[in-house]
Amino acid sequence: MKLHEYQAKDVFADAGVPTPSSQLASDVDGVLTAAEEIGYPVAVKAQVQVGGRGKAGGIKLAEDEDEAREAAESILGMDLKGYRVERVLVEEAVDFTNELYVGITMDRGEGKPVAMVSTKGGVNIEEVAEEDPDAIAREHIDPAFGMHPFQARKAVYDAGVDKSVANDVASVLTTLYDLWESRDGSDAEINPLMVTADNDVIAADAVMNIDEDALFRQPELAEMEEEAASGGDELEQKADEYDFDYVRLEGNVGIIGNGAGLVMTTLDLVDYYGGEPANFLDVGGGAKAERIANALDMVFSDDNVDSVVFNIFGGITRGDEVARGINEALEQFDEIPKPVVVRLAGTNWEEGMEILNEDLVTVEQTLEDAVERTVAYAEEVTEQ
Repeated sequence: MKLHEYQAKDVFADAGVPTPSSQLASDVDGVLTAAEEIGYPVAVKAQVQVGGRGKAGGIKLAEDEDEAREAAESILGMDLKGYRVERVLVEEAVDFTNELYVGITMDRGEGKPVAMVSTKGGVNIEEVAEEDPDAIAREHIDPAFGMHPFQARKAVYDAGVDKSVANDVASVLTTLYDLWESRDGSDAEINPLMVTADNDVIAADAVMNIDEDALFRQPELAEMEEEAASGGDELEQKADEYDFDYVRLEGNVGIIGNGAGLVMTTLDLVDYYGGEPANFLDVGGGAKAERIANALDMVFSDDNVDSVVFNIFGGITRGDEVARGINEALEQFDEIPKPVVVRLAGTNWEEGMEILNEDLVTVEQTLEDAVERTVAYAEEVTEQ
């Protein structure tokens, strides 16, 4: 479960992490009222769960009422990377001299949680990791003992944080780990953690993702679940309704498969053949025709998708059921909205191949051929 920024900041503030004064608003009048109460200048920030909000126009500073009104009218209702902005956080603007990054996540390669600190805050940390990995200091934590104080100090020192704020940053990092552990977090980060001219550190952003399987242990966070989902990606909400494992990505090649490993393999092959995956969608085992039709409905609803690949390996999922679902879904259209490529293998795959209406789909015998053809279809659309 992904918390919105305003929810994560409430959790962080309750734990003692310094955060700016802020109020949530859903209309222009609410923004102006909040800004007046907080005091100018303020930041008006779209409450959608995507990175790069500032570059996309989802965060604006306002020095007075006119600028606040303009910011609210610009951000509320905008489409931000596929998310419609329904709410904004009006927040006290921070006069900063430096931006840091601190975060906690699980390093699955090491089998341990890892604390991360960088002096390159305020930008996409994934880009920093790719372009300048040495700019991120990492400290692995033994979950049996938790984060020792010296580990927090070491991570901060290794990152090159100025000694005038090092202890405060280490304190924030320790609190972040305590929250990550006690709240069953999967990720917790502050980007940026701002340093002011008075050497105060303030969490100007907040990310907190919770393990959904542990929500029964987190009743306070469980109450936030519905609110966290509202105003978010309509496709991800639809995935919850359909009970799909779904993640929306930024590419244009739609991917549907059964089994997480199979879908991940398909994503890797899309990348290998020069395409960009638009999603991860696992229909699960034993998928019947209706479930397959729902999966197609979801992928077709994504405006970013230019082509779709179906990769089904039959076990308890039968190839003939999958083929029937594809036919039923596509026969509803006078014109197929996006080209669909299908690869079937495993249980009843031959029967499925016979059932598939090849006037509606392209059929390939191997996964490699199916992915390569799908990527080519997407490239054709892009070039038009």
